[in-house]
Amino acid sequence: MFRKSSFQGIFISGALAALLLSAGCAKKQIAATPPQPQPTVAAARTEPAPVATPTPPPAPAATVTPQKPKYPDQATRDRIDTLLARISDAYFDYDKASLRPDAMNTLQADSTELRDILKDYPDYKLVIEGYADERGSEEYNLALGDARAKSAKDYLVQVGIPSDQLSVVSYGKERPICDEHNEGCWQKNRRIHIVAQSKPA
Repeated sequence: MFRKSSFQGIFISGALAALLLSAGCAKKQIAATPPQPQPTVAAARTEPAPVATPTPPPAPAATVTPQKPKYPDQATRDRIDTLLARISDAYFDYDKASLRPDAMNTLQADSTELRDILKDYPDYKLVIEGYADERGSEEYNLALGDARAKSAKDYLVQVGIPSDQLSVVSYGKERPICDEHNEGCWQKNRRIHIVAQSKPA
């Protein structure tokens, strides 16, 4: 039989061997385990710098265009009066309202310049007066004078004078420029005459 002290010695030796063996295995396990990666600090997220919106240049100051007058000054009105005086009365045949060639020539004289002036002054208007001789009734001659004035207006509109600046009026056999009772006098009364309308109030 072993002695008690010998058995203790064997037991201690075996325990030490087991400890050494387990310590060696632990070292191998530790060495075999790969190192855990260190957590990295996420890079701080940077917001893009705000883009400055360019300020538009200030709008140029609006230039105030002076309004063009619609009615001519005195000098221009004097010029119109001169042109109207040079456009002598246009005459008509007995009981007719159509323009004769000589009446067209009369209306054509200086009407182009008159047109160029009037188109710049829309508030300035002309009146075309129509007349007849003493023969016939008052009602008939008023209608005949109106038809003659309208014939002259139509011609002047064709020249280029704005229609809304031309009005017509008939005096029939009223206001004759000749009082004799013959053809020579009656011819002078069968006419149209152009005047400037009074300035509006």
